[in-house]
Amino acid sequence: MRLLTLGGLALLCTAGLSTLLAQSVDGVDVQAVKKRAADLATEAQAFVEQVKDRGDRFREDAATVQTDGLENMRRVASTDLPKGPAGAVDFDEIVQGAAGNIGANGGEAPRFIVFASLSMPENSLRQLVRDTADAGGVVVFRGFPNNSAKDFVARLSKVVDQGQLASIGIDPRLFRAFEVQAVPTYVTVSSDFDLCAGFSCQTKLPPYDRMIGNVTVEYALTTFAEGNGPGARIAAVALSNMKRSR
Repeated sequence: MRLLTLGGLALLCTAGLSTLLAQSVDGVDVQAVKKRAADLATEAQAFVEQVKDRGDRFREDAATVQTDGLENMRRVASTDLPKGPAGAVDFDEIVQGAAGNIGANGGEAPRFIVFASLSMPENSLRQLVRDTADAGGVVVFRGFPNNSAKDFVARLSKVVDQGQLASIGIDPRLFRAFEVQAVPTYVTVSSDFDLCAGFSCQTKLPPYDRMIGNVTVEYALTTFAEGNGPGARIAAVALSNMKRSR
């Protein structure tokens, strides 16, 4: 943006100066030329500031949307769902995790991600969640089925133990970033990365390994680790964590 600003200012000033000089060959009012050039520079800078302010407002709007979404999750948790040990799933813990994701500094997106859906067979999903939690990864769902948080919790309670909730995520941004169309999809990422918070922006992803198909967590991690791809190191650590938890 700075390069465009300086270039734009130079272009506008040069154009204004050329126009004024072309009006007369003899008797040019140098002070008038300088004043007009300065006015053009001021106008250009004002335009740049206006564009910048619009960008700042867009970022503020995106943050407001995130905050409103989180507050809506809190209202659902407090009015429609049982809290803590009273329910099969502690929805408050999921909400707390969502708050941490929204407020996290850049570069804190998960490095071992398993994309899943509640439409998967219960036994397969239960094992997938258990193994991913043991490996230190995150099982991510796109959103609430039928836009119902109550339905999501009821179905999730059949496959998730209380201690595994920290390994559950609800984040359509990850599905969009990795263009996930089928589940389960396994991903190990080579380095930290930031998730794009806007609706039309695109997350810049570092190199990663990816596998799609109904395979076990251990198979996917072993394949990544032995393949020496960009996500091999993360896969090896996750595999070691999973085996140590058994």
